[in-house]
Amino acid sequence: MVKLRLLNTIAPAYFYTATVVTFALFFLLFTPTVFQRQDVMLNPTMLTHTAVFLFFMGNALGNYTMTLWYPSESANETVIPVCSPDCPDRIDAHYLLNGRHFCKVCKKVILKRDHHCFFTGNCIGNRNMRYFIMFSIYTSCCCLYSLVIGVAYLTMEYSISFENPLTFLSLLPLSTGYFFLGLISGLQFFLVVMLYIWLGIGLVSAGFCCQQLLLVARGQTWCELQKGYLSESRGTWRANLTDVFGSQWALGLFLPVQTVESVPGNWQIYHDHKHD
Repeated sequence: MVKLRLLNTIAPAYFYTATVVTFALFFLLFTPTVFQRQDVMLNPTMLTHTAVFLFFMGNALGNYTMTLWYPSESANETVIPVCSPDCPDRIDAHYLLNGRHFCKVCKKVILKRDHHCFFTGNCIGNRNMRYFIMFSIYTSCCCLYSLVIGVAYLTMEYSISFENPLTFLSLLPLSTGYFFLGLISGLQFFLVVMLYIWLGIGLVSAGFCCQQLLLVARGQTWCELQKGYLSESRGTWRANLTDVFGSQWALGLFLPVQTVESVPGNWQIYHDHKHD
């Protein structure tokens, strides 16, 4: 459990650091090299790519903030369950009743708990699932978009050809060896590392998004999936999606604004005998 709390502290700092670095690289290196023309200071191509990048980045940060602003904790329960002596540390939550869990990391009772997100430092549940999904979508878009622009920068600045698909796979190990041999600069090696970071975060975020959308459509949570309660769907997929994304779901696709009620709905009607 100590490792989980340590990760809970480090992960948000890692996310903010990667965000600041990505923002700085885009405007200080990528934009002047890839998009700027010598005869025109602000051209339509540069303005379009800048607008797309800011749209992705703004929505990722906005939904990240909304995930923190609307926690899924219960304001009416403060009782901390006592962990049994044989309870393993890897179990990060206790099931209570009616879809409520006590998170051992947050030390709070969570309503319709799905999982504990270490990138946000709190639990994902009924009140912030929509913001977490949109945060995952736009984080994936921002990282993969930065990956493409970074590849274009390396191609133009360092004449690295990516026509062969194996070039990207061998880029990091080769760059690591060249860096320690003094054959490439520290900036070039850092940019190569950032490419792989963007790729990793982008793919992981996309995977989280697909998983959560599937569970939401089935009216399930990750906690229930871990216990094997995936076969029975609660409600239609349209009703389940509306419960999470709200009636103004289209607005939430483009702006990090509140589109769902913060008061829990029909999720409290559960069959308690299915849980431990």
